[in-house]
Amino acid sequence: MTATNQSAGAMPIDPGMLSFYKSLTAKTPPGAETWPLDKQRAAWNALCQEFRAPRPADIVAEDIICNGVPVRLFRPKQGNVFVPVIYGHGGGWVLGGPETHDDMCAEMASGAKVAVLLMDYRLAPENPFPAPLEDSLKVWRWVHEQGARYKLEASRIIAAGDSAGGQMSVALALALRELHLAQLIGMVLIYPGLGGNMNTPSYIRNANAPCLTRDEMRFYLEAGLGPQGSPSWHNEKALPNLVQDVSGLPPAFITVAEHDPLCDDGVIFHEKLKAGGIPSTLRREPELAHSYMRARHHSKPAMEGFKAIVEALRAMAHS
Repeated sequence: MTATNQSAGAMPIDPGMLSFYKSLTAKTPPGAETWPLDKQRAAWNALCQEFRAPRPADIVAEDIICNGVPVRLFRPKQGNVFVPVIYGHGGGWVLGGPETHDDMCAEMASGAKVAVLLMDYRLAPENPFPAPLEDSLKVWRWVHEQGARYKLEASRIIAAGDSAGGQMSVALALALRELHLAQLIGMVLIYPGLGGNMNTPSYIRNANAPCLTRDEMRFYLEAGLGPQGSPSWHNEKALPNLVQDVSGLPPAFITVAEHDPLCDDGVIFHEKLKAGGIPSTLRREPELAHSYMRARHHSKPAMEGFKAIVEALRAMAHS
């Protein structure tokens, strides 16, 4: 597959998205990462609830437990069998859950005609790496053991996730390779955080970008991996851009936003996959910033970016 939007240059942030971010920032201002954890989580949950869109009418959602991991399962009402998408939500491994990503995952399930398993994985810093990976593996095993009861096609699993969830998706693929288990058929990585290098050009250029700053990302990395220098900072499953050998990994769709500190993380991983002969599509969003999916109903470029994500899921699932 070829890269798209490769000619993206320095363009202003889309006005609709910037206006949406101003509403968010008013309630979770810069420095909110220094608040007590319970205050951070409550504020983010309330904010996401305020801007939550209604679920599509063709989707049914139910809360289930998959080998001990709480999961919200979204499926189209019509259909005999569905490709399952194991979804890791964003939030720096610290924030978020089913309520913060309900509407986005429901719209993905509807648009791509897939089943989305939105994991309520254990959060950091109480449960740092490898806890999210362990939870992902539990859900993967549950799909193989119990998925048929829910019309899930266990032989064709996709992993997807935004931000921290992008890292979780690659970590799952790396773990499956290491354990000699059935590999995913694809990964959809949405403005993923895949490296620990906070001195890349995009980190420097977007140090004070809307929605995610360099300081905030430093907090999330240390919450999820421990202080810099801890063993997890040298683990390729924790920081997939450390990987040298990409053989055996599944095809990927990677979308990055130019006004995001994490932009180069996704580009670096895309180039690693391509160099290793793994099909990878890179989509660059010149007018968007981190977490742009949340602005999809307020910004035309954000909606176009979201539609591309849905189409990538649809293509992987139904090819």
